[in-house]
Amino acid sequence: MRDGGVLDGFHIGHVPAEAGEEVSDFASEWEDVHFASRVWERQTDGGYRADLRVHVLRGERLTDLEALRAFLVDYHERDAEAWTLRDFCHGAATGLRDESQAFWLASPGVGVSVLIDSEHLDGEDLMSVSLAVVPAPSEN
Repeated sequence: MRDGGVLDGFHIGHVPAEAGEEVSDFASEWEDVHFASRVWERQTDGGYRADLRVHVLRGERLTDLEALRAFLVDYHERDAEAWTLRDFCHGAATGLRDESQAFWLASPGVGVSVLIDSEHLDGEDLMSVSLAVVPAPSEN
């Protein structure tokens, strides 16, 4: 287990040992939602493969969990009807998850999404990482 550091105001307190050693941070925007992303990759014969991705999403349209879900449906080009999700508790918040992604609304306008490569990590890894992503202590 490793510590994933701080990403856009959130501490990633757990990274599975099986996640790749190559770590990259990215910033992007899609449909007026800003992403801060951290990706753990490993080298393969064909290049690199992302084992774990953590995204902090910030945007006015992320008003509640359903709005975050709707945004992710569009972003990932998923079929909303076919995307089977189940609830999980993340502190006082309710999140949604499937076998390779978990997400929750940290506060209005701020969502967090954790994605794994389900061929390399499993649902237990997904939840261990997700539950360890918490607001970072402020440095005042």
